[in-house]
Amino acid sequence: MKVKVAKWGNSLGVRLPKAAAEAAGLRPGAEVDVVVEGGDLRLKSPLRTSRQLLEEMVAEMKRLGSENVPEMVDWGPDVGAEIIDDAYSRGEITLNDILKGNRTGKRKKPPRKATTNAASRRR
Repeated sequence: MKVKVAKWGNSLGVRLPKAAAEAAGLRPGAEVDVVVEGGDLRLKSPLRTSRQLLEEMVAEMKRLGSENVPEMVDWGPDVGAEIIDDAYSRGEITLNDILKGNRTGKRKKPPRKATTNAASRRR
């Protein structure tokens, strides 16, 4: 399908025929990515991030009203790989400790004793 390039202010513009726009799912105001490959131009639908998709889903849920909010599901107690057993989860260290590089929190390991025994040096 051939179209003409026209001057649009300081830029150039292309009008998309209705059939092409509908086939691509484009509406007025839609954003597209312009990709230059070699000497060819391609218009692509921009990829949405997971954050954008989540925001769209939450907005749609709010638009539909509170009667359409899904109910909470109790999956039971944690078992298996979702259980995290580390110093942070046990409350032994804080986020500040981690950021400062102090992974042991307030408890510090005692210094290692120097050995003078020749046999222990060889181990």
